[in-house]
Amino acid sequence: MKPVTVYDIAREANVSVATVSRVLNNTAPVKASTREKINALIDKYQFSPNALARSLIKKETGMIGIILPDITNPFFPEVLAGLEQQARSNGYTFFLCDTGSNNRDIQEQYQRESQYLGILTEKQVDGIIMIGGRINLARCSKEMVREVAEVNKRLPVVLINGNLPGASLHRVAVDEKAGGDMAAQYLIDLGHREIAFIGGYKQMSNTIYRVQGFISAMERNGLAVDKRRIVYGGLSVDSGKRLMSELLGAGTPPTAVFCANDLTAIGAIKAAVSAGLRVPEDVSVVGFDDIPFAAHSIPELTTISLKCKEAGRTAADVLHKLITNKKVSKLTSLQPELIVRESAMPPSR
Repeated sequence: MKPVTVYDIAREANVSVATVSRVLNNTAPVKASTREKINALIDKYQFSPNALARSLIKKETGMIGIILPDITNPFFPEVLAGLEQQARSNGYTFFLCDTGSNNRDIQEQYQRESQYLGILTEKQVDGIIMIGGRINLARCSKEMVREVAEVNKRLPVVLINGNLPGASLHRVAVDEKAGGDMAAQYLIDLGHREIAFIGGYKQMSNTIYRVQGFISAMERNGLAVDKRRIVYGGLSVDSGKRLMSELLGAGTPPTAVFCANDLTAIGAIKAAVSAGLRVPEDVSVVGFDDIPFAAHSIPELTTISLKCKEAGRTAADVLHKLITNKKVSKLTSLQPELIVRESAMPPSR
């Protein structure tokens, strides 16, 4: 038996599809006798509109797209957890698009972003959220900016912790410079004066903001910034081990290390222990992000929380408001938070 569609209900009731839609979604008044006739047909055929029918009626699919660079990085699932919770409460499900930034060819990542932007537009999603990738480049090519701006003309695009200057996109961003300042100030308040920064990438805006905050706190407290103790080179556990080993092998080691993210910090702790040092007795370590692993490392990691779940929930809410044509500020700013655990203490020397 052929499934009954919203068009069949409308035809038999001798009304428009829009009228059936108003009854199904209770979005506008319908004459009582007409409503009764439509409801009777719905009961008769046990009709339930599928997603395609709803999209034809409401011009919405109930789907949003999410583009991120590396699902294996614990930071992104934390953002997704908050995002999914809020999106579901607003009636959405989502397509998850992982561009796989752990590939050696970074250009391939940006190509995949472009492909996913096209696919999601073809799928007629109601909106797109982007995390990481090109939106974290300090200098993004005009072509890549224009590509996202063109998509934004057709459907709303929201960025989390990133920006594409010139594209006039809505953003949800945690103040990463303030977070960098907060981490450095905490170490300074403990009594540290010889502090290093390791991890991240020179070309990424999130690293730049964290370093700016670090330098700002040092200078405000009248402390010299030794550029040899600002060492870039990745955001993984392995890069943290490598960079910390290089730092410890380059003469007098610092008494404290501020890391670009928590994975780098965990690697730094491993390298310090392998070198015969105790954390935090010999060297203090502070991370950034507050991923779940941070509370379970040994020692437990003092870090800066980027409010991952809150950022995800906020981005989903901003996107929903844009989809439903509500006014939203271009920038929704969130403040980071210092999470004090076990990996930092006053210097012993």
